[in-house]
Amino acid sequence: MYLDHFGLAEPPFSITPDPRFVFLSERHRDALAHLTFGIGQGGGGGFVQLTGEVGTGKTTLCRLLLEQLPENTRVALVLNPRVSPVELLETICEELHLDIEGRRGSIKPLVDTLNVYLLDAYAQGLRVVLIIDEAQNLSFDALEQVRLLTNLETATQKLLQIILLGQPELRTMLAREDLRQLAQRITARYHLLPLSAPETGEYLRHRFAVAGGTRSPFTAGAVQRIHARTGGVPRLINVVSERTLLAGFVLERTTLDETVVDRAADEALAPTCLQKRAAHLPVMLRTAAAIAAVLLVAGGIAWWQQDAIAPANATRVQTTATADVTRASPRTVPADPATAPAAARLDDAAFATRLAGAAASDAGAWRELLRLWDLPADDALLARLRSCAPVPTPGLHCARGQASLDELAALGRPLLLGLDGATGPATAVLLAVDAQRARLWLDGQAVDISRAALASHWSGRYTALWSATQLHSAPLPPGGTGPAVDWLKARLAHAGPAVFDDAMHMSLRQFQRAHGLAADGLPGPATRLALASADLGPQLQSMVE
Repeated sequence: MYLDHFGLAEPPFSITPDPRFVFLSERHRDALAHLTFGIGQGGGGGFVQLTGEVGTGKTTLCRLLLEQLPENTRVALVLNPRVSPVELLETICEELHLDIEGRRGSIKPLVDTLNVYLLDAYAQGLRVVLIIDEAQNLSFDALEQVRLLTNLETATQKLLQIILLGQPELRTMLAREDLRQLAQRITARYHLLPLSAPETGEYLRHRFAVAGGTRSPFTAGAVQRIHARTGGVPRLINVVSERTLLAGFVLERTTLDETVVDRAADEALAPTCLQKRAAHLPVMLRTAAAIAAVLLVAGGIAWWQQDAIAPANATRVQTTATADVTRASPRTVPADPATAPAAARLDDAAFATRLAGAAASDAGAWRELLRLWDLPADDALLARLRSCAPVPTPGLHCARGQASLDELAALGRPLLLGLDGATGPATAVLLAVDAQRARLWLDGQAVDISRAALASHWSGRYTALWSATQLHSAPLPPGGTGPAVDWLKARLAHAGPAVFDDAMHMSLRQFQRAHGLAADGLPGPATRLALASADLGPQLQSMVE
């Protein structure tokens, strides 16, 4: 109906998967790299886990992965995991075209048949991969059966590589104590985030051009509004954009602004979805949420105690004064990659040699991290940072902790790593990381090394900085008002009044669910730090050369 009006050859925002319209953001490329690395040399027979919110593109990445598989790969794809363990084994065997007549309904004959096939495939130089989509729907018994399949092995090689794709609930599920055996076998994790506001604009232009359009009709304000209303989720972007084009046709407009987007979004999005997306902050806060959560657990920071919520008749909230941060204002955008020094590629042995000769003092690494933050490395500040004072300078916070490399990659921030060399400890700055390599600043030079080399000299110790200029430390009572509640309302983009009531609780729960936090509707420490951290500070570089 609107194609001729906008000079299009076909609809640009259909939700039906079409490889011609695929747009890969940097996050999607990183996620695909994790999957391909897992299937290649990186998985070693363990699990590869990819999670993401509904509509962020997990299934699209799975399709791309299947198209890029090497010829020596055999795949069993499970699309409906709501099955019993026996039915799951039957599905896997059917996907691999195995003859299981007479063996159905019993686990042992099915596992024996699969084991024979895997041994034969190994002898032929084939790699067998099991991909389970919507893995959060697996029952406990089915998950346990999947774990047991990793026991099929030779003396030197696992016979089956398993990839789990699922919604964020999968991460929560695998964190359970009774599933720790499975969780310990996950060799690569990646959480796929929605598109950022700039990426949303690129996405819209890309799809519009593929559909035959010569000039995107969306104004800059319309792009921002589409991102705000959809939270950067590609599927919802398609829904809202399609309806916006239709509205533009009806209104006889060739330029579409935010008012048209709002009308289209009000019609296209369900009320619950509208409320949820309105409560979302820009996508960079998702990274900040991860930072806050990890730092809080590791550092034991308690800016607001969750159990300090006062009764409903408590006195009006008083907020702490906000310190003047003009003396040390961190930059709000990542450094220009073009200005980054070229990194030297080191093999594992060369890295061990370099590490052995590195300076034992962490002062140089701190100066490099401060340079990335555009902060002066004066002696007083350096001394406070080296002791990791919680607030070394107004608006800047420090904490130490323990985490995996995948967790630090999800944080998206350069930070310090405590390394163990042959001659003693050393400190490096993590500059970039992908599925196969890591880039470090070490003893005055940027070096690219394998993740395996880093893992052999790093026990998980890190020190991180983050910026937050509006941390309120007073408790919030139910029904409370005042500056702290005003701040919370603004950060949540809450549509209701500035009162800490049930509606704001709902908005807070939606924010927490979207950012992987405990969705209790209470402004606990991790939630408040996530809200306050925003996108201030430098970002990890891209490993793409």
